[in-house]
Amino acid sequence: MLDQTRLRADIPAYDDAARPSPVFLDSAGSSLPPRIVVDTVVDHLRREAEIGGYRAAAERLDDLHAVKSAIGSLVNADPSGIALSDSATRSWADFFYSIPLSAGDRILVSGADYASNAIAALQRARATGAVVEAIPSDGTGQIDLDALAGLVDERVKLVSLLHAPTNGGLVNPVAEATRIAHRVGAMVLLDACQSVGQIPIDVAALDVDALSATGRKWLRGPRGTGFLYVRPELAATMEPARLDLHSAQWTGPQEYRLTPDATRFEFWEHDVAARLGLGAAVRYLLELGPANVYAGVAANAGHLRKTLPQVPGVTVRDIGTLHSGIVSFTVDDVPPTEVRDRLRDQDITVTVSHRGSTLLDMTSRGLDAVVRASPHCFVTTDELDRFVDAVAALSPGHRS
Repeated sequence: MLDQTRLRADIPAYDDAARPSPVFLDSAGSSLPPRIVVDTVVDHLRREAEIGGYRAAAERLDDLHAVKSAIGSLVNADPSGIALSDSATRSWADFFYSIPLSAGDRILVSGADYASNAIAALQRARATGAVVEAIPSDGTGQIDLDALAGLVDERVKLVSLLHAPTNGGLVNPVAEATRIAHRVGAMVLLDACQSVGQIPIDVAALDVDALSATGRKWLRGPRGTGFLYVRPELAATMEPARLDLHSAQWTGPQEYRLTPDATRFEFWEHDVAARLGLGAAVRYLLELGPANVYAGVAANAGHLRKTLPQVPGVTVRDIGTLHSGIVSFTVDDVPPTEVRDRLRDQDITVTVSHRGSTLLDMTSRGLDAVVRASPHCFVTTDELDRFVDAVAALSPGHRS
């Protein structure tokens, strides 16, 4: 059970008791960090200013190594399979561009796949002669497992799975899809950008070959952080598309040796303060109890899915049978960007997901954009109701 008073006290955004609390519903974008994350980052930046970046980093080597251990505890992975990066996109691309491809190879992408992933797949297909194909969605909107089983063959080199899309509450059946892909020897790369930190992730149970995630969303870490998980035995066989003196060692005039674990997907230069902040965010989540946090997110999203449809003119646009903490909706005759901006005037933060971010899914559903509300566990029911009332005031029925 979460202590809501403690949660709120830990967030600097709620320090000003003289004004109404902001209603923050954008943890799917960049969440509000707990104080320990802010203090960790700022304290290290101050230390760098005192003694220089190299000495400051040397003082925190054990803490930097512990970041991977904390992430491993969260997702049930050996730390040797974790590589730290500056974003989920970087992590996804670092793995994807390391997969050998040639003419005739097939890349399968989810129907709700993210634009960055699809663009990278199309670029490599253009360069190598590989082919990109979309996995159909079933009647609920999630991956059609029967269709996937009919698509896979020995030419499929990679199946790109999106765990929870950016534009709505869908959660895809990853473990089931992975089993189908592995039957033909295809690798599975899971985009967990919107799932790590808000729903349970167990890489061993999911059996994915690689997973990419960010720090700034549901983990509530700093921007400019992310991580890549690679099955350790697979990581030892792959050569990343880019290397430096951290991911490999220069052993002779014409020779180099790759780092034996997932560290080969890292570069030497990085934001030390941000990575320490990521570690603080993951440890804070582990201290709260991930199951407690996941339940809090689910309860808040469920409250919105129950109350928003009661507002005349509002349509919840979520699909699938399992739902994440992202609630997408539209308001009749009010563009999503206008909904976002008018709510912002009342210190209510939501965002808009546009068609270009998830082109296949949004096009198939005839949507150009949706409003996205993503309440973390620290948001109160009173704040959720304040948000719903504000949306109701924008609806055509209220205006008439």
